[in-house]
Amino acid sequence: MTELTWAQVTAWRLVQQHLLERAPSNKWLAVVRDLGGLHAQLMSAAELSLWARVENLPHSTLEDALWRGRTLVKTWAMRGTLHLLPVADFPLHTAARQATLPKRPPSWYTYHGVTPDEAGAIRTTVPQVLSDEPQTREALATTIAEQTGNPKLRDLLLSGWGALLKPSAFAGDLCFGPNQGQNVTFVRPDCWLGDWAAGEPHEAIREVARRFLRTYGPATLDEFARWWGAAPSQVRPVFKALSDEISEVSVEGWRAWALNSTLAEIEAVKIAPFVRLLPFFDPYTIAVARHSEHLLDDAYKGRVYRPQGWIAPVVLVNGRIEGVWEQEKQGNKVVVQVELFTAATSTLTSAIASEATRLGEFLGVEVEVVGA
Repeated sequence: MTELTWAQVTAWRLVQQHLLERAPSNKWLAVVRDLGGLHAQLMSAAELSLWARVENLPHSTLEDALWRGRTLVKTWAMRGTLHLLPVADFPLHTAARQATLPKRPPSWYTYHGVTPDEAGAIRTTVPQVLSDEPQTREALATTIAEQTGNPKLRDLLLSGWGALLKPSAFAGDLCFGPNQGQNVTFVRPDCWLGDWAAGEPHEAIREVARRFLRTYGPATLDEFARWWGAAPSQVRPVFKALSDEISEVSVEGWRAWALNSTLAEIEAVKIAPFVRLLPFFDPYTIAVARHSEHLLDDAYKGRVYRPQGWIAPVVLVNGRIEGVWEQEKQGNKVVVQVELFTAATSTLTSAIASEATRLGEFLGVEVEVVGA
């Protein structure tokens, strides 16, 4: 069994996630692919996750890619949360999702106020009524209620966080269109993105697992299941099918799986000094939550991993989480408030100021740093 250190594993993940060395601006889409998508519960957080990893990134990059170039798609993906995915990977994710669809217990239908037949009617109707013409949630809910002859579905589809529409997104029948004011809209992917076809589900989920292990590994089966949003029993056959491609490793006593093709690189990579300002829900911060004690003093864990699933913006220093930060618009400038968990040195203060300057250039405003 290969023996690894946490320093080696951290360095490897930093490289794979484009944090140790930023990518050039013409490679931004490859960065999104390598990360497995950008968490997009907050659009501003998705923008800053990419900004932290790409040099000279234009502020309009994601908006242009979503609504003009259509090289990104916004949809419900991992863990049922909003993500931005490369359009080229949309068929892969859709196919992989079919291999791990959850079995809905009766309590799920009771909680959401529908019968299995009513949920099925929504699924059947969505692709019939969507097109490349964006529809607001209210318009879509009204149309589905009329089409099914079931008025109660309108109110149910307008309540909550879209749980009754997520099965349609997982099937590739629905994705997000551009907002109309404060209202989200939906479109039909094969009309909005052009013709596409999902591949074989089991091969697709194996490819997703390979990519996860390359970017976020070494990792356990349970960690992949949690990241993808599936039960461990659903992904156990995936790891078994990859048995010729992966090996168990020990990271200072913690056992996990790594791609055979990455082992030599993991052993060789080194961390160079760097500082990054990572936003809410950054992929790096989400992923290291599973063993944050190696990168974050326990006394500060609650400052980063907050109630109700909120993941705070963090100050990343050489791979360790050494503080939190927030930004606030004040007149014509943005104030970056930093709270460090470690002693502020002149080198660290200078590096944070440099990152804040980059942030100001990205946002097109003057930035003032407070607290570092």
